[in-house]
Amino acid sequence: MAEKACVKRLQKEYRALCKEPAPQCVARPSSNNILEWYYVLEGSAGTPFAGGYYFGKIKFPPEYPFKPPGISMTTPNGRFKTQTKICLSMSDFHPESWNPMWSVSSILTGLLSFMMDNSPTTGSVTTTVAEKQRLAKSSLAFNCKNIKFRNLFPEFVEKYEGQQLSEKAVPEQKRAEQALEEVRPLLEQIGNSKGEVNKPEPQRDIKNVRRQSFPTWVLVLLVSIFGIVISLPLLQL
Repeated sequence: MAEKACVKRLQKEYRALCKEPAPQCVARPSSNNILEWYYVLEGSAGTPFAGGYYFGKIKFPPEYPFKPPGISMTTPNGRFKTQTKICLSMSDFHPESWNPMWSVSSILTGLLSFMMDNSPTTGSVTTTVAEKQRLAKSSLAFNCKNIKFRNLFPEFVEKYEGQQLSEKAVPEQKRAEQALEEVRPLLEQIGNSKGEVNKPEPQRDIKNVRRQSFPTWVLVLLVSIFGIVISLPLLQL
């Protein structure tokens, strides 16, 4: 059972985190156990962890803040083993280096910084950059399968569902655009045909019609054969 000082300290820290969250970190206590906290770290830009969301647990001792907590990570990440305590200067691996002035905020900030590093420690693993990037991309989907994660961090669940809708909408839009391109020639052909049918025929000039009906060479031929005298106005037709 947690000591009174421990409960009071953790409640104070939770209020402080709600008022001023740590950068790239979110942490909340379990609804039925103040000693059990869960966190989400956001991978830093410019690192193989960019775009990743890493879910884990902090287990505080009843004597906190005079004794350090245990820290583990649940999300596969390529840096730390999952469900295994991580060795940090501010974890229960090193009670001799623990400082009671450290808080949940400083613990998470230190964990995030150490995660972005390559220094080996107990609980760490070695993987390629490509593997870390692959795990980062799939991290949110993995987390959303965890009931505890879904209950404590609904905003991240909503974010994931939004991403799913967006990814689903892109192929549908592409298919619609492709279908439009396929029928565009037919639509243009129908449009052109309709325009030709409905296009009013231009009025013909009467004089031009007459010229076309009585070409000059025909009139000359008539004169030469039959001796017909043709008036000048008629020749101008």
